[in-house]
Order: sequence, then structure tokens, then C-alpha cells
Amino acid sequence: MPAQQKAATVKSKQGSNSQTQSTKAPAKPVKATSKRKDDDDATELGDGTDDWLQGKTPVKPPDQLDLTEAELKEEFTRILTANNPHAPQNIVRYSFKERSYKPISSVDQLAVHFVLEGNLLHQDSDEARRQRVKQGMVEEKAPVESALLEADEETPDTPTGGEETAEAETEDGGAEDRAESVEIKGGGRERKITNQFNFSERASQTLNNPLRNRECQTEPPPRSNFSAAAISHTRKEEEIKEMMYLQWEIYDAYVEELQKQEKSKEKQKALLSKKEEDRGKKAVLTETQSDDITKVTRVAKIIERMVNQNTFDDIAQDFKYFEDASDEFREQEGTLLPLWKFQYDKAKRLAVTALCWNQKYKDIFAVGHGSYDFTKQSHGMLLLYSLKNSTFPEYAFATASGIMCLDIHGSLSHLVAVGFYDGCVAVYNLTEETTNPVYKSSAKSGKHTDPVWQVKWQKDDMDNNHNFYSISSDGRVVSWTLVKNELVFTDVIKLSIEGAVTEEPEGLQLPTMACGTSFDFHKQTEYLFLVGTEEGKIHKCSKSYSSQFLETYNAHNMAVDSVRWNHFHPKVFISCSSDWTVKIWDHTINTPMFTFDLNSAVGDVAWSPYSSTVFAAVTADGKVHVFDLSINKYEPICQQPVVAKKKTKLTHIEFNPVYPIIIVGDDRGYVTSLKLSPNLRKKPKVKENQDRGE
Repeated sequence: MPAQQKAATVKSKQGSNSQTQSTKAPAKPVKATSKRKDDDDATELGDGTDDWLQGKTPVKPPDQLDLTEAELKEEFTRILTANNPHAPQNIVRYSFKERSYKPISSVDQLAVHFVLEGNLLHQDSDEARRQRVKQGMVEEKAPVESALLEADEETPDTPTGGEETAEAETEDGGAEDRAESVEIKGGGRERKITNQFNFSERASQTLNNPLRNRECQTEPPPRSNFSAAAISHTRKEEEIKEMMYLQWEIYDAYVEELQKQEKSKEKQKALLSKKEEDRGKKAVLTETQSDDITKVTRVAKIIERMVNQNTFDDIAQDFKYFEDASDEFREQEGTLLPLWKFQYDKAKRLAVTALCWNQKYKDIFAVGHGSYDFTKQSHGMLLLYSLKNSTFPEYAFATASGIMCLDIHGSLSHLVAVGFYDGCVAVYNLTEETTNPVYKSSAKSGKHTDPVWQVKWQKDDMDNNHNFYSISSDGRVVSWTLVKNELVFTDVIKLSIEGAVTEEPEGLQLPTMACGTSFDFHKQTEYLFLVGTEEGKIHKCSKSYSSQFLETYNAHNMAVDSVRWNHFHPKVFISCSSDWTVKIWDHTINTPMFTFDLNSAVGDVAWSPYSSTVFAAVTADGKVHVFDLSINKYEPICQQPVVAKKKTKLTHIEFNPVYPIIIVGDDRGYVTSLKLSPNLRKKPKVKENQDRGE
């Protein structure tokens, strides 16, 4: 026995320190088994270290370059960036906001080299448990505390003197301890490891916005409650009686409702019949009164004209028979003979802003009253005078806003188109008894936002609807069509300053709108028209092209007050401006053919209807200038002041289409008619070739 014990002690001494520790602390078998496993692993790794640590000689490949030490020491700097060299840099996309293709500044630089869709499941997830159950893997869980208690019971307390027996026991029971540790590892409680798939840091978590339901509610449809007694019976006869009972109730309700509606209709008819009777009585009275008044007004008009002709008999005689005999002694000069002066008391403080002759009734002309002083805007007046009665207008219409322009229809002389300071356009019908316009534009129907400077009637469209054009300071040339009871507008062209671009806060670049002041349509070519602007430019435009100008003339240094085509020559037009000049142009040439300086701001200019070389202009110093290019190409053949006060400015001028007279308006509300002397109304001589028709 002593020999065996000694061998046991020696064997135990050769063992590791972990065995002694396990005998001293039998309550910790798990740590002892783990340390033994580490020692065994260490011995296994150490067997091949000698072969692995042997020196290895480098092998030089045959195609390696031979470099010197300087070349080997040379450094090459290479910078690695996150940019993808194969990413395209010229991608463009269509911008609906700017209506053009725009390059994209940000290009995706991400290059994906490998993607593998995994099928790993977390062991605590529901899907992993389901798969374990299907595969028959049953989890055996043994509590750790029970394993530890069993180990304590199996290893009794050893005294201090019996070390050898304890060591022997530990050596024999080492295998048992290892088996128990494996069972504890497999069946013990699982520790929660932080670095698992379902782990996330608190800082990386984002707040999920709560879901909100957005609903819209509508008003429920009107309902009416209906109730009736219904008793269920098994017999067919009683069921039929019951159904008949319900149907009769419904029928009676319908009949009552119909009777109520018929009674209400009868009451309304009775009231309407009474009103119609009263209206008929009143209409008879008014008709008799109106007939009497119309008879009186006609007679009064005739008498008034007779009285005026007697009163202004000398002027009527001059208008019809007077010829200035002094013209025979001066071949290149002429005079203007003042005839009637037209004035209306209600339009005293208003300036004459528009003049237009009636093409059908040659003795009637229209006058528009407003104000060119935009700080003092007030009401306006539309007046129609006749040469047969200079004391009172034939028609008078008061307007809420000042009138800036007007035009009488060529064939339908009762239609007058008017443009106002507030941007509206209107059409007056002289045959109607009302003082309000028959048609008038509004904000809904596309009215101008700035004063309307000119209106012109044009030929009827394809549907035989009347139409006219207007121009305003807002840069729009608009076509207005009279359709039933409303004005339908169409933007023909929008004026813009070439080269000038404004930037809006959003970064958009828009062309600056030009302010239109005057326009005129070609006499032979219907689609061609000229537009004068506030910047001093004249644009030749077409009705067919709304996006661009056919030609642009740098005409004046200030606003173009008037531009007009010649009645006879298809290429010539004339323009005037506040820069004191009147210019004559050929529309095929960009520079003016004639330039006349009148030493004052020119308000208006007009071609004569009887000669292609005669035109007249009015200036702010109260003078009328008449030119005849066939007689004198440099100076006017007549320059005559026609106002009483020096500060009075002439604003507009118009030639009568038949009679040798002109009318001029001033800023005090007066319209003066003047007769041209024989030298001013000479017709051009017809050449022999034209007589023969060659």
C-alpha cells in the first residue's frame, strides 16, 4: 500500500497545478476543466513550431525588373478617392419647371462588387424555434444551481493531513467533473450577449412618427323617415291585403304632394298675371309718352340745327365756299382757317385723349376725354359731335374711368370700341338706349393691367364675329371677339425688351416686358402690323408669329406716341415721339428716310387721305405743322398756332375722309376744326404712264 500511495503522489505531482487547485476547491469544477483544455491545446500547437519557424529563401520571378537602389527608394504618391471613375458625368434630365434639359450635379459613386442574400435566422426568433421543432431538436435545460449542488455533495470535505488521498480522488474523478461541466454548458441557462443580431445602440434609434389618418367628410344626403305597420301572416290572402295596405299609403302620400305643388303653381301664376297686367298698363303709358318724346326730340334736333346754322352762318359759308386767294401768290405755303369749336360743359377739365371720324357719316366724329396726368385721375366722357351742331353732342356717355383711346367700326358705324385707363376695353352701341356699354372686359375675361393706349377694329373672323385689337402698357397685344354677350380675348403677342432679363427670387430668368403705346395695321396686308413702345422702338409684327418680331427699328429716344401706315404706299409708315421728332420709314430699311425736328414734343401725326405726300402733326407748344414732301422735303408748308392760351398743349389730330378739314384736340377739353387752304390739299399730279395704264 505505501508503494501505491507514493506512486499516486508522484503522479499527482507531475500533473498540472489545476489538479491541486481542484482538490482544494472542489466547488469549482467548471474552471478546472477549462484550464486543462487550454493546456492541452497549447501542447498540440507547439509540436510543429520548429518546421514553421525555419528560414525561407525568397524566389525571384523571371520577369521581374532589375532596379537600382535609387529607383527602389523613389516614392510614388497615389491618392485613393471614393469617386467611381466609371460613373458618367454628363447625365441630363428634363426640367418641367424650366422646360429644358438640365445636367445633374450629383452622380451616384457607389459601386457594388458583391451581394449575397443570406438566410440566417436568430436563434431566439419564432421562425428558428419552428424549424427546431420540425427537425426534432429538443432543448434539454438543466439548471446550473442543481449541477453545482450535486458536485458539492459528491466531494466531501477532506482534512488537512489527508492530501494524498484527496489528490487520488481528484485524479480518479477528473473525468466525471469534465462530463458534468459539459452537461452544465449544454443544459445551463443561456447568457444574454449584447452583440447579437437584434442589438441596437440607443443613440442610433430614430423616433417613428405616429400614423395619422387623413379623411374627408361630406354632408349626408337629405333623408326622410317613412314608417308603416306591417304584420307577418302565414296566409296568402292576408299577406296580399297587407301589401295592398302599404301600397295605398304610399300612393296617398304622393297624391298629397302633387296637390300641394299644383296649388303653389296656381298661386304663382296668379301673382305673375297681376304683375303682367300692371306692367302692361305701365308699358302702354310709357310707349305713348316715349312716342311723344321721340317726336319732340326729333323736331327739337332739327330746330336746334337750323338755329345753329343761322347763328354760325358765316362759319358754314366759310366751310363750304371760302378759298384763300392768297395761296395763288405763295406757291409753297398754306394756311389753316379756324371753323367750329366744340366743347361740352361736363368735360371742361378733361383732356382730349382720342379722336376718330365716322367712315359712314362723314360729318360725325367721336371724342374721348380723360387725363394724361396720372396723379389726378377722375371720370371720363365719350362724346359724338356733328358738324351740323357744334353746341351740343349728338351722343354723350359718362364713364367711371378716363378714356385713353377709341375707334368707330368701318361698316357698322353704331359700334364704338373704347379703351380705358384702368385696363378695361368696352364696346358701345349707339342704337341702344342705355348709357352702359354693351360689352366690357373684366378681370375674369382677361382685361389689361395697365392703361389701354389704342384700339383698332379689324375684319370679322371666320364665324362672322366682330373683333378688334388693343395694346397696353402691360406689353400685351390682345384680340377681342364679340361672341353673344361677352368678350373673348386672345393674346396675339407679348412685347419684351430684347437682351434684358430679370431674375426672380426663385432663380428663374424671365424677359422684361416692354410697354406698348401705339400700333397700326397694314392697309393691304392683313396680318402685318407695327407696334410702338415706351422705350422708343418700333416692332414689325405678324398675327401668325406671336413669339418673335419680324423686324425692330431703333426709332426714337423717348416713347413712340403714334405710328401709322401710309394710305397709298405699301412700304412707307410714319412715327412721332416726345423727343420732338417725326420720322418717315420704309419698312424694308432699318434707318429712317426722313427726320423732322419740330422743336417741341409731338403729340400725334396723321397722313392725309387725299395725297401720299401730305401729313400733319401737332406739338405741345400749340402748333399744327403740315408737310407736303412733293413741294418741300425739309420744312413744313404750314406752321400755325391754333390755341388761345400759350400753355395749352395739342394732343391729337385727324383728317376728315372727304372734306378738306382737320380736327385737333387739346388738354383743356376743346376740339377745334380747321379748313385747309388750296395749297395744303393739292393732289399729286398723275404721270402720263399711269393715265395710259402702262
